[in-house]
Amino acid sequence: MLLHNAPAMLNLSHLHKTYQGPVPRAILQDVSLELAPGDYIAIIGESGCGKSTLLNMIAGLDLPVSGTVTLHGQSITEMNDDSRTLLRRRDIGFVFQAFLLLPYLTVLDNAALTLKLNGVSHRDAQRKAHAALASVGLAGAIHRFPGTLSGGESQRVAVARALAHEPKLVLADEPTGNLDAESADNVLRLLRERIKDQKSIGILVTHSSNAAATADRIYRLHNGLLLAA
Repeated sequence: MLLHNAPAMLNLSHLHKTYQGPVPRAILQDVSLELAPGDYIAIIGESGCGKSTLLNMIAGLDLPVSGTVTLHGQSITEMNDDSRTLLRRRDIGFVFQAFLLLPYLTVLDNAALTLKLNGVSHRDAQRKAHAALASVGLAGAIHRFPGTLSGGESQRVAVARALAHEPKLVLADEPTGNLDAESADNVLRLLRERIKDQKSIGILVTHSSNAAATADRIYRLHNGLLLAA
């Protein structure tokens, strides 16, 4: 079900995934979802319920036993590995709990990294990265290194990096797990604002009910089923 009357850009269709351990267990069962540009949802659930598996499947880092993931008319599940890698680099932005900033690069160069990997010229990559950092309140920190930043500042750099290339889809996996309450609130507010401004699709995976409440709609993953919360 779409959150509003706009054409779907992300389609999850009847996704199934089974854990092949000593006792096979269904991680995802018939998961279907449609999202349009500007939609921002949260997925909650207990540890081990399959939230990160679902996020990895949407990004093409993992594949379902059956079902399809389609982004902007392109079937991620039917692509080869190289095509999925290019699609992730071009069309998806990632925000992780651990920030994953490169310590030997400045804040500006960290934010420009995806742009440069996409072949954007050095000058344009720096310009767009600077604008992204300004949008999260870090225009004055561009020459600093990650080791000098607070946790909240580091995560804001990660948000800027994820959004600088204006991706169609933003995937945030526990982005506030390492932050204090005030920093978490700031990061979540900025993440939502930037997703809405760029008309990206945002999917937030979190254990936090407070974090989930910033989304347009909340889903719970339980016993392999994706249910409206």
